[in-house]
Amino acid sequence: MSRGKKYAAEQIICKLREAEVAISHGQMAALAAKSIGVTYQTYCRWRKEYGGLRTVH
Repeated sequence: MSRGKKYAAEQIICKLREAEVAISHGQMAALAAKSIGVTYQTYCRWRKEYGGLRTVH
């Protein structure tokens, strides 16, 4: 099984935004992480690394 970067930074930011919307609607963070296709640990790491970033459109 290969390991390494699977998502680009822009994709991660979009997935974090999706998870934040789900959490704001009352979903638990672990379930929101699962719904975007990552583990809760990965979700937490992404929030720490990319939480303050925004994509430019």
